[in-house]
Amino acid sequence: MRLLKEEDKEKYKQFLEAHDRCNFQQSLEWGNVKTSWKKEVIISEDNNGNIRGSLCVWIRKIPIFGNLMYSARGPVCDIYNEEVIKDLVEGAKELAKKYKAFVLRVEPDILKSDDKFRDIISRNGFKIKDDSKDFKDEIQPRFVFRLDIKDKSEDEVFSAFHQKTRYNIRLATKKGVVIKEGTREDLKDFHRIMVETGERDNFIIRSLQYFEKMYDEMAPTHMKLLMAYHEDKPIAGIIPIMFGNKVWYLYGASSNQHRNLMPNYLLQWTMIKEAIERKADIYDFRGVSGVVDENHPQYGLYRFKKGFNAEFTEFIGEIYIPYKPIVYKLYKFAEKTFRSLRTLKKKLFSKK
Repeated sequence: MRLLKEEDKEKYKQFLEAHDRCNFQQSLEWGNVKTSWKKEVIISEDNNGNIRGSLCVWIRKIPIFGNLMYSARGPVCDIYNEEVIKDLVEGAKELAKKYKAFVLRVEPDILKSDDKFRDIISRNGFKIKDDSKDFKDEIQPRFVFRLDIKDKSEDEVFSAFHQKTRYNIRLATKKGVVIKEGTREDLKDFHRIMVETGERDNFIIRSLQYFEKMYDEMAPTHMKLLMAYHEDKPIAGIIPIMFGNKVWYLYGASSNQHRNLMPNYLLQWTMIKEAIERKADIYDFRGVSGVVDENHPQYGLYRFKKGFNAEFTEFIGEIYIPYKPIVYKLYKFAEKTFRSLRTLKKKLFSKK
């Protein structure tokens, strides 16, 4: 076990992209997008010096409490190889000493039902928090829709869509919606529409500068901007991320006007076709609420993604090692209080 050095970066990139469990959030490029965090990568090597496992960790100073360590969608390794897991856990322990961290929080993309993995991480000091249902409860979505496209043709994938989804894709084309790949300059239109979407659906959005930073670090190899136009006017857009054997639908935006033209359906189908052409294994629609109820405010998002015949997937949630248990308990209490106050503030302002 050791920390990644400058001379290891290319080797790490190759390992990550070739691994079945690769995830863009474990990449150095994505780490560069998250400028408010310090990044370290723990690597485990075999006897020949080849990387056999890794954990990209982000470190942030939390006022009063100290440093928090966080890993999105790690580790990347054979998750049933306990020798590698132990090696990475030991590396995290050394990293915690280096930064005087009070906790390591990890949100793996591993199924909740994977009892073998649960046993391994429990034996190696992790605790498991797997009771969240909504987006606000965790950093990464615990419930996602994933579409298996491995070795499948466009016709096979399209024919498996819900009838209404196929109809909406055809409708968008019939009504003259045109999909084009955007440039960095087109992020301005995308962001403007994203602001409109955030106001309509009541969620906080990223700044234009954030999307520009993402574009500078990830495009064109790992990121695209797809825009939908009607009569040359931009009406919707999506940002997919391509990394290794997967493609993720990361951000989407749609104007209040022309929603009846169903541009979001055609945007998704356009990117799914590209993912098939890239010979990806999975098209990940990302998060939905774990509350599957027609009365839930986010049920429409669930229904939209389900229409593409993707599988509703529940991940294990957060696994964590509290290096300073009392400090971590105090931090969790403060975090919960802050979220409750923020929710109350949103409700009060929405009534004005």
